[in-house]
Amino acid sequence: MTAEHSEPKSVKQKVAHEFEELAIISGYLAFFFCALATYSMLLLKEFHISYFVYGMALLNALIIAKVILIGEALHAGRRFEGKALFYSALWKALVFGLLVFAFHLVEELIKHLVHGQAIAGAFHDIQVDELLARAVVIFCTFIPLFAYRELRRIIGEDSFRALLFRPPAAPKSNS
Repeated sequence: MTAEHSEPKSVKQKVAHEFEELAIISGYLAFFFCALATYSMLLLKEFHISYFVYGMALLNALIIAKVILIGEALHAGRRFEGKALFYSALWKALVFGLLVFAFHLVEELIKHLVHGQAIAGAFHDIQVDELLARAVVIFCTFIPLFAYRELRRIIGEDSFRALLFRPPAAPKSNS
């Protein structure tokens, strides 16, 4: 079903491909996270521009993109790859959303432990409702991301790029 090439890749090609994937995923996530940061600032009526918020959005995008690539390297979320694209993309959005949720949970726990709290106090002070809200946003953001990634997997990278970046072929006339 996959139209991938079976040619062995050199280390340089693998690194270049990994960097390209990281850039694409983090660019997509950065777009959404910066939009959410702007929305939050407007919603909270904070009209001053906080570059720190945007910096954190970009850093989170890079980290989550790397979490996705590591998860893909470990073959996470491949359960429904033989099913319809919709189910496969939805399943991957859920699996990777849970993976990112777990990552954020561990991140918050470490943050509290670094600030000198005992492990029981650190668990108590973690704002699970905020993490769950963030997980819902991540899940919704992941659905189109994984739909595109699954489409690319199914039709092949070259065909996918041609579909997105080349004009459609002119229809043939019968005369």
